[in-house]
Amino acid sequence: MNEILSILVLVGGGLGTFLLGMKHLSEGLQAVSGSGLRKFMSLATTHRLAGVGTGVVSTVIVQSSSIITVMVVGFVSSGLMNLTQAINVIIGSNIGTTATAWLIAFAPDVKVLGLFAVLLGAGLYFLISRERIHDTGLALMGLGFIFMGLYWMKEGTEPIRGMPAVLEIFRSLDATSTWGLFKCVLVSFVFTAVVQSSAATTAIAMTLAQQGLLSFEAAAATVFGMNIGTTATAWLAAFNGSALARQTALAHTLFNVAGTIVIIPFFVPVILPFATSFFPNYADAVVANGVTTYPNVAAPMAAIHTLFNFITTVFVLPFVNPFARLVACIILADAGEKPHLSALSASSHIAPVIACDQALMEVDFMKESSLELMAGVRKVLTDEADQKLEEHIAHREDVLDNVQREVTEFLGKIMVKRVPVEVAERARRLLRLTDELESVSDEAATILKVTRRLRKGGQRFSESSLDVLLNVHDRTMAFATLVSSFLKSPRPGFDLAAVQSESKTLHELVRTSRQGQLNRIGPNDPNSPIRVLVELDVLNAYERVRAYYLNIAETLAGGK
Repeated sequence: MNEILSILVLVGGGLGTFLLGMKHLSEGLQAVSGSGLRKFMSLATTHRLAGVGTGVVSTVIVQSSSIITVMVVGFVSSGLMNLTQAINVIIGSNIGTTATAWLIAFAPDVKVLGLFAVLLGAGLYFLISRERIHDTGLALMGLGFIFMGLYWMKEGTEPIRGMPAVLEIFRSLDATSTWGLFKCVLVSFVFTAVVQSSAATTAIAMTLAQQGLLSFEAAAATVFGMNIGTTATAWLAAFNGSALARQTALAHTLFNVAGTIVIIPFFVPVILPFATSFFPNYADAVVANGVTTYPNVAAPMAAIHTLFNFITTVFVLPFVNPFARLVACIILADAGEKPHLSALSASSHIAPVIACDQALMEVDFMKESSLELMAGVRKVLTDEADQKLEEHIAHREDVLDNVQREVTEFLGKIMVKRVPVEVAERARRLLRLTDELESVSDEAATILKVTRRLRKGGQRFSESSLDVLLNVHDRTMAFATLVSSFLKSPRPGFDLAAVQSESKTLHELVRTSRQGQLNRIGPNDPNSPIRVLVELDVLNAYERVRAYYLNIAETLAGGK
């Protein structure tokens, strides 16, 4: 019983250390790359091969195909990448993820290497305050944890040699038979889907094969299951999201399933002999202290992993366009579907840079909605608005309230991770913009309410008063349109001083208009106080709208 507990602790703790290392390595590398990774991934939109190459390099950089896949889901959901381009990147990420297998295969002494990486990384992380070096230290410590996790899993599996019942289970995973191959695929699929890391499955399979507990053929066969299981991450990211996000996840799954179906008949007669031909000493045994190990089996396993993804790429790449159309037919997307934050769940896999891209799409929606509301308010003042338009204004104000809350919660959950300074500043800027734009919608609703109140009392704006209000509205609308034109990515440069000057002029117009309306109160019009009070409420609302858009301009210009 104690021996079993010891095995579980060592293997489980080693796996936990390995996954923690993958997390720190990925977060550190993402932080070091900053927005450069997002800019690099934008190359995927230029050409099919560029998309595949982007997927390969990006996955090697962050050491996680799951990260890249979720980023691709975010790009598609945000409208920054179409489905075909996303498939190209996913194809490349499948090849890039094999870099982890090669890293594990050729690591000399995982214990010493792991301790050295942790030592070096800790020195950079704790002793140097510069952000980029700090993040590099985190990545190095993550790499060290990966090697330490491998070491502890290796140590934990050694006692299994003396457990005949467990050995019998491993022997039943015989990849040379159809049923045994199916079991290898199923076990690796389930395990990868649960831990959401194909690298962890690769590490355990390699460790078991090196210990002689699992046959080389069975360990190599896990590549089929892990490639399908790793697509679970994309589904978790897109499950509650848009149809575009689900299309991307489905494309990832179908690609890997199709590759498995096509290649698996050739696994034993073709793939295994071809891969092992490059490593003739793969089956050599090493006996030390009465224990037999097979240290050379990891390299051909990495070769099989790479070969599987490369062959699948060669067969599928020429048919990416019809493949994308097939996926689009399976999951239909509304042509007018608006990119939405729910396209990505706030999971730990989302890169902060992509989270900001997602939030930017919501800010753009709020910008357009605010201008639409302002245009609708003019019709309310001139009695041109019907009941449907007035209800639309009230409803859209509620929608923007929800959008602001959604953006705040979304970025709040994402930004608890390690975030580069430039990304953190961008997130804070986006939060400020959503607050200002939501406030504009509040003022539109306010103008609607006070105008309805005036009508309810049986009154209307006088012709002279309406001219004043419409003049202020048109000037405010022009100012709002001007500032809104700066709210795009990448941010264009603009003359903030000119914007501030226009804002000051508009402020003076509102101030003189308010004074002019107060002067209209007189004994000849007993209803004038009530009407002027409503007119002042409208002018005050426009004054606040002016201030909100000035705040937006100053925020975009880098103001605090």
